[in-house]
Amino acid sequence: MIEVMIVEDDPMVMEINSKFLKRIEGFILYKAVSNLNDAKKFILIKKPDLILLDVYLPRENGIDLLKWVRGRELDIDIILITADKTIERVQEAFRYGVVDYLIKPFSFERFKESLIQFRDRYNQFKKSDIIEQEELDKFISSSNVSQSENNLPKGVNKYTYRVILDEIEKGNYEVFTAEDLSEKLGIARATVRRYLEYMQRENKVEKFIEYGKVGRPQYKYHKI
Repeated sequence: MIEVMIVEDDPMVMEINSKFLKRIEGFILYKAVSNLNDAKKFILIKKPDLILLDVYLPRENGIDLLKWVRGRELDIDIILITADKTIERVQEAFRYGVVDYLIKPFSFERFKESLIQFRDRYNQFKKSDIIEQEELDKFISSSNVSQSENNLPKGVNKYTYRVILDEIEKGNYEVFTAEDLSEKLGIARATVRRYLEYMQRENKVEKFIEYGKVGRPQYKYHKI
């Protein structure tokens, strides 16, 4: 299990993020704290694998914890969770090696996408001491989506697109429905249907109708 620390001063946000985390397989909450002193204390007691770090804390700045972790060369990954949308802050965060940057308010789907991407990379790196370029490219943000995915139309999120497409490509499906993917990924059925319709136009999946003896005909898909 991947052990996670949450650093967040707002009790309601802390509770929401804790509940979000519990809904994603492979993670366990190690400690939730509201200030940097407690964060450092518990990090020194037991180093977590991942920190979900807020930036705006009372009289404190979460970036200081990021710098503290990097300055001590601790093997801890960090995802920033903040309302700060300034380019300066985003650039600073990535320069100090955050693995993702979530801008409040965000949806559970976006949160889940971030955690799943981290989990897949974390587990892959644990498997062996070496990795081939093709496999590595899947975990590098600049290479993680194709050129066509970078040019997705308005309303189609590349992270959601990638999560759904990865499940279609890696899942053991002969045929599947939007409901199958919705249940597996925890993404709303209406959202999955919308992305499948887009993938159909891209010729990545093919849709057909299956007529049953009772009830409405059912739309099913298979990958091309």
